[in-house]
Amino acid sequence: MNISISLTETESQLHAKLEGEIDAYTAPKVKESLHPYAEKAGIKMIVDLKDVSYMDSTGLGVFVGLFKTLKAENGELILTGLSDRLKRLFEITGLADVMNINTEVEGGV
Repeated sequence: MNISISLTETESQLHAKLEGEIDAYTAPKVKESLHPYAEKAGIKMIVDLKDVSYMDSTGLGVFVGLFKTLKAENGELILTGLSDRLKRLFEITGLADVMNINTEVEGGV
């Protein structure tokens, strides 16, 4: 189970492109890569999940943590490119109601 993470940072934005599976084995790598950016005040984090084929509850937990940290730092989390399966996962957990989820890919990352 692998995950590939590509990051592009500008002054006030971070574009992250994830590829692979986000599960108990790969979620720590996702958290380790993204969380330090979430602690920067006012950053807008755009995460492209178009090439994520699978996510379990551990992955959801990573995004909940990012969301809370970003919100506390007056930042923003935008999830893009979700497959129907991933979008459904966020919907049934109620996270789609509180998180900014856009099925289109933003920013050409």
